Amino acid sequence: MTTSATAPAQQGAVDGATLRGFMRRWATGVAVVTGSRDGRPAGCTVNAFTSVSLNPPLLLVSLATTSHTLASIIENGVFGVNLLAWPQRHLVAQFAAPAEDRFAGVDFRLVAGAPVIEGAMAAAVCAVTQTIAAADHVLVLGAPQWCDAGEGEDPALFFGGAFVRLGF
Repeated sequence: MTTSATAPAQQGAVDGATLRGFMRRWATGVAVVTGSRDGRPAGCTVNAFTSVSLNPPLLLVSLATTSHTLASIIENGVFGVNLLAWPQRHLVAQFAAPAEDRFAGVDFRLVAGAPVIEGAMAAAVCAVTQTIAAADHVLVLGAPQWCDAGEGEDPALFFGGAFVRLGF
């Protein structure tokens, strides 16, 4: 076995730009997390989404403390997770941009109190079970109340700051 000497990794605090560069190397799916407030849908683009447990089933999303979507979710205790298909990748920018109505031109239906985007590759609606403050974000855990795995669509994936396809 051969080893080569390399310079040790620089230690100390990592700034946001460095962490962003690191995270660009992690391929991730793209989702729109939704809620509803005063009868109006709210939603935002996220890539901080994961399953936590299968027994009991739990999902987790991470949302900025300033997020209107977070406020909607906290108020109603329900959130939706819409996994976007490749043809829907344009919705990433729409739900990430500051806008009064991010749902403009988007077909959706309410399922168990949360907006579900029509044509999403897969979607789930969760009842909030716990929130955890973490720096400038809140981790929201939810128990799925409804789930649709959809068809065999090609997912919208993000890697290196751009959309990529699986290629199979």
